Amino acid sequence: MVQIHPEARILIAGQAPGKRVHDTGIPFNDPSGDRLREWMGVSKEVFYDEKQIALLPMGFCFPGTGKSGDLPPRPECAQRWREQLLAQLPNIKLILVLGKHAQSYHFGKNKLSLTELAAGWQDYWPNKVPLPHPSPRNNIWLKRNPWFEQELIPQLQTRVDEVLSRPVD
Repeated sequence: MVQIHPEARILIAGQAPGKRVHDTGIPFNDPSGDRLREWMGVSKEVFYDEKQIALLPMGFCFPGTGKSGDLPPRPECAQRWREQLLAQLPNIKLILVLGKHAQSYHFGKNKLSLTELAAGWQDYWPNKVPLPHPSPRNNIWLKRNPWFEQELIPQLQTRVDEVLSRPVD
């Protein structure tokens, strides 16, 4: 469930494919993907254009289902392949970091909660943005944190548009 190309300018650093994605072989082919594309302000055509957007999860396969959702990504994928694949993406200008496992990797292991990390998004702007996973399971989080969709999302959409409208270096 990887989509990379050296010309890609945006990297979506996610968790691992869900069951539906695993079954179809299409990344973010589910309600999470619909929400993520909405947050970014992009069409499916743009989202799945590997020359514009790279998709690189922490785990490459569906990790299975646990009590409250999908299990965490299996660690061996990121340990073995992540740095080599990131090196293939020299034109990345914006990294969208989805969920706690990707956030631990891209922001370091810290004691910040998802809310604290996301609320501090301007600390990492304009090159990296911590986002909650766009899963419907996070609807309660979104309701409790209206600033996210009121403040961050409009800025994110503007930044995505800026990055995608620039020619590749």
